[in-house]
Amino acid sequence: MERACELAGFFAAHAVWCVSDGEVLIPIFASNGPGEKRQMDRLVTDRLEDGVAKGRERLDGNHHGAEVAVLIHDGFVSLPTGRTDALLVDIRDYQSNSALSLAVPYRNGGHQAGFAVFRPKFLSCSGLEAPNYTILGEAFFRGVDCHEQGAAVWNKHLDQSK
Repeated sequence: MERACELAGFFAAHAVWCVSDGEVLIPIFASNGPGEKRQMDRLVTDRLEDGVAKGRERLDGNHHGAEVAVLIHDGFVSLPTGRTDALLVDIRDYQSNSALSLAVPYRNGGHQAGFAVFRPKFLSCSGLEAPNYTILGEAFFRGVDCHEQGAAVWNKHLDQSK
């Protein structure tokens, strides 16, 4: 699952870079197969919901034969401070038959206070008996750090308050 989390971190950083100017994210599906070759598809559809559904079908079916994959889309998460914009990240490790979901809450760039990225939140995990969230979080941030532009935006706008 660490390799899957690194892939997720890389593309989550890409997504942060994309939404930092106030735009809604076009859903992203990314995967890694044998040989460490990363592939990314933007799931462009007339309605964003259809792109998310298409991405979930890809995650569930793994018809492309990936070892790990991730779907990232715009959505919301409920925090103690209320409903908050978030990048929703669904991660699959097909080799261990495990899944992990997390949210990267953010403040939209169109907000009067400007763009901000908040701490990621683990939402669910299946297929791992005793997930070590510290190790998985470290793998996620190794991936974030590998995306030069995304990591720069993330670090510049990081707000640890939420």
